[in-house]
Parts: sequence; structure tokens; C-alpha cells
Amino acid sequence: MARIIGVANQKGGVGKTTTAINLAASLAVLEYKTLLVDADPQANSTTGVGFDLQNITKSLYDCMVNEATAQEVILKTTIPHLDLIPSHIDLVGAEIEMIDYPNRELVLKKILEPIANEYDLIIIDCSPSLGLITVNALTAADSVVIPVQTEFFALEGLGKLLNTVKIVQNRLNTELEIEGILMTMYDSRLRLSNQVVAEVRRHFDDLVFSSIIHRNSKLSEAPSEGKPVIQYDADSKGAVNYLNLAKEILQNNNLTKINQEDKLLS
Repeated sequence: MARIIGVANQKGGVGKTTTAINLAASLAVLEYKTLLVDADPQANSTTGVGFDLQNITKSLYDCMVNEATAQEVILKTTIPHLDLIPSHIDLVGAEIEMIDYPNRELVLKKILEPIANEYDLIIIDCSPSLGLITVNALTAADSVVIPVQTEFFALEGLGKLLNTVKIVQNRLNTELEIEGILMTMYDSRLRLSNQVVAEVRRHFDDLVFSSIIHRNSKLSEAPSEGKPVIQYDADSKGAVNYLNLAKEILQNNNLTKINQEDKLLS
């Protein structure tokens, strides 16, 4: 049964989609069968792994509203072991269309259940809001990764997201865990970046990943080429950072393969 991990933060520009794409790609490169679910109407994860939105005929929207199965919608990416459930701008309207659904918070969970045995990990790129689609993702997930940028307003909105996680834990998904808080856009030359990392670690301690995502030009360039950074430039700092994150998550969940090198890349 796949471990399902949501990547969520309602605050924009924190590296949420960058994390979803590159974590999923890194897991696939490590030879874990991985499904990336693009649950963000902006569909940046879909284009970020090389798909043209004009050529997408069925998306997560069709699963959530038109009762298409996940199998009908899944696309193979150019990266071995990595599949995608694409998104579409139509997903913006799904929350309104689902308003009268019975058990509307469980729709995504029911979509993923029939295919969960086919993957080692499922990564969900959540919508940048705390609406019904994000609640669906948190209800379907085993855990959530929360990207936080190492900038002045880093903790802004984090309390609101953690409160939403708590509500979902209490009412909809008692098994939901916080996989970890991920520090992104880190620049070691800036005193502010170091102060923010120290502050977040002081507040949240063990919840913060050891892996940190540095500011990296290759991470910024890769989406315009429709490639995860590990495919765009495997030797870049960004690629190494996300490989480290993937390995840390695998180790934390005792999913590391026996023949796989356990040591994190430096």
C-alpha cells in the first residue's frame, strides 16, 4: 500500500509545487514507483513534468466531478517509475460542484484507494488554499510536508495551516501526521535565512526536516523546460537537496531498500 504524502501551504511562493515535483521525481529516480497527483488548479505540477495542458483530455477534475477512474486519467512521464494524475483549470469549479456531495471530503481518498497498491508513494500537490480540495488531500494523505520559505514572513499563515491539519485529524483522518516542515529558498549568505531556520527549529524542533532546499537557479529554470531539476541538471544543488529530502522521508518511514545506499548525499 502506497504511503500518501500531501505537500501543502496556503501561502503562495513557498516552493510547494517545486517540492511536489522534485520530491516525486527524486523518489522515482531512487526506483520507488511514484504517483504525482496535481490537485492545484494552476496545474504547474502537470506542466512541470513535461505535459502541455492543451493536450490533457482528462484530469483530476474528471475524477472528482465526472466519476472518471484514476486509471483512466493517469499519464506516464518521461521519468521511469513516475506517473501523473494531471490537473486542469476546471478544478477551480470543483469545490462548488461538490458542495452537495455526501462525504465530499472523502472524494479524493476514494479515487486513490483502487490504485494505492500499484505505487510505493503518492505525492499530492495541494491547492494554495485551505478549501475543499486541500481538505480532500489531507483526508486522503497519511502525512503532510509543509514547505516554509526562509524569509521574513516565514511563520505567517503556518498556524492556520496547522490548525486545519488538527481539524482534519480530529474529524476526518485520525491517522494524518505531519511528515515534516521543509525550509526552502535558503541562502546561507543571508543572516535572515539563518535566523529564520533557527526560529522555526526552536518553535517546531523535531518536526523540521534536516534537509534544507537552497536557493538555486537550476530549480527556477527547470519548470520552463518541463523537467524536474534532477532531469534538467542532476549535479545541481537543487537536485542534491531534493534527493536528500527523498532519502530522509524514506528513512523516517522505514521504506529504504536494503541494497540502497542509506547515507545522505553531502
